[in-house]
Amino acid sequence: MALEDSKRYVDEAFTRESDRGQSFENTFGGATSFLRRRYTKDLTGVDIAVTGIPFDQAVTNRPGTRLGPRQIREMSALLAPDPPYGWGYSPLEEFDIVDYGDMAFDYANIPAFPDTVTAHIRSILDAGAGSVTLGGDHYISFPILKAYAEKFGPISLIQVDAHTDTWADDNMDRVDHGTMFYKAVKTGIVDPKTSVQIGIRTVNDDTLGVNIIDAREVHETGPQAAAAKAREIVGDRPVYLSFDIDGLDPAFAPGTGTPVWGGLTSGQAAILLRDLAGINLVGGDVVEVSPPFDPSGTTAVAGAHVAMEIICLWGWTRRKG
Repeated sequence: MALEDSKRYVDEAFTRESDRGQSFENTFGGATSFLRRRYTKDLTGVDIAVTGIPFDQAVTNRPGTRLGPRQIREMSALLAPDPPYGWGYSPLEEFDIVDYGDMAFDYANIPAFPDTVTAHIRSILDAGAGSVTLGGDHYISFPILKAYAEKFGPISLIQVDAHTDTWADDNMDRVDHGTMFYKAVKTGIVDPKTSVQIGIRTVNDDTLGVNIIDAREVHETGPQAAAAKAREIVGDRPVYLSFDIDGLDPAFAPGTGTPVWGGLTSGQAAILLRDLAGINLVGGDVVEVSPPFDPSGTTAVAGAHVAMEIICLWGWTRRKG
């Protein structure tokens, strides 16, 4: 069937008739929507809207993550023909998932950017869908979380990252990818006691009460134990999952702006994400994929897998049976 389909189908980003089902067009051709989903701005009946925010003007080191959403989409074509491994179900078969495209914004009007992001995500949530966002630098998570907190109240955060991103910054108008979770905690949109940061391996003395599972703990106790600990911390509260690709070791994700050695392997990340199954996930993002620093595309492959796992986690508690 897949072979016959590959002969007949192309550009399913525009031509597919259903928002459910695998895609069997040739992985090396066609329009590169995420997982070959339909590009649309109509969210009627949609369960998950995948959207890109190609922004990298908040970085402290190397830019390039504005190109991340495009390359993650390209690499996701490799995942479109098959059910996700290890889950025992396929969210692409059970849920209406679309590619909502990238957010439009004026790249030269930085002060207007945060509210534009919040309004963009709010439009998805108001339509009754969940969002999975492709970044972009990590600052985008702050205005995204504002939209989620409007709907769900204070959010529990699971963050995979090399950095806590809770460095002190009381100027709420500054756009910085290292201080946005400080602001999220201080403004009450993230509940630190029921939030957890995994893979941390940089120094920040004030964690603001957020629970930390650092990279060494993951290496010593295993990703299964880290996932179990994270599930216990968040309980049954609404959870947003933010995955900074630098949570992975640079050997597995060299294409990022602030690489730090000693990080998670891609295998550990896969086990961690799959063992989070059962959390009350309401949305998520994968950020900091910077294609200029990884000509092989390996980092974007990891980013595409992470986004797929977020979709699987979202669907796990909503699937049939």
